[in-house]
Amino acid sequence: MSIKNTNKNSIIGIIIFSINIKLDSLINGINDILTIKIAVKKYIINDLNQYIILLHKFLKENTFEDLLDDFMKIIYDYNLSCSYKGILVPEKIKKKYIKTYYAKFNKKNYLKLRDDFNDNKDRIDLLYILLVYGFNHMIRFNKGGKFNLPVGNVDFNKNVVAALKNYSEFIGDKEFNYYNMDYKSFIINSEFKDNDYVYLDPPYLISNSEYNKMWSQDKEIELYEIIDELDRNNVYFGLSNITSHKGNENLILKEWMNKYKVYEIESNYISRFDNTVKKNSKEVFITNYEKIRV
Repeated sequence: MSIKNTNKNSIIGIIIFSINIKLDSLINGINDILTIKIAVKKYIINDLNQYIILLHKFLKENTFEDLLDDFMKIIYDYNLSCSYKGILVPEKIKKKYIKTYYAKFNKKNYLKLRDDFNDNKDRIDLLYILLVYGFNHMIRFNKGGKFNLPVGNVDFNKNVVAALKNYSEFIGDKEFNYYNMDYKSFIINSEFKDNDYVYLDPPYLISNSEYNKMWSQDKEIELYEIIDELDRNNVYFGLSNITSHKGNENLILKEWMNKYKVYEIESNYISRFDNTVKKNSKEVFITNYEKIRV
């Protein structure tokens, strides 16, 4: 499960890691930069949304077995469906709501779970389950600080467990440092070393998602200027973005990215209403890693 931060203004998720071998087969259907098989000495993760950082810390501080036990207890307590344990949606509901039966079945108890988290935001385990069952696994808070993501048409299945296990095993013996800063301040105050690699996940200029509403063309241009400065200083970077979405094109991105290596990524945007994958979005990963250093 990937997590998308939906509270972005000039907010960009950043991961910095130090590498000492070539990034072979860097792009092969990347879903999460943390799964790249490279020799990494240390990770530095920054996000302006404190809950992104708290989630990373929570997963780092607990074993896979303890996490799974905790999550299963929450699922049982709130009577949510769980394909992983064979707790299935009744056939009557599945036949009536063919494409949205998970959402229909889980909605009432999901909202109870959401209310309980909003009453006690120290329960990061509740937030994790909200992200599993929530629409597109996004983190979204309203102006009053309440988590307000609607229920999604998914449940806790074998793929969620596999992703959790892989992530837990991956981070288990790695060194991580966490920061909660605006991306510009974070980059300006960072002292980059040889072979540092900066991965950035910005809002998407041409998408109408909630987390993109405060993004603008000026901020898009400013981001690329900052990345160009990283490149001039021989700092490696990777950037995820979309060049087209629902008939719209990001011309600023398409012109800027030509100076770097561009990989097309299979898109996984899912409709809230019918759970279908949207095929009209073109996602790209852009990097300067393969440039010759002088």
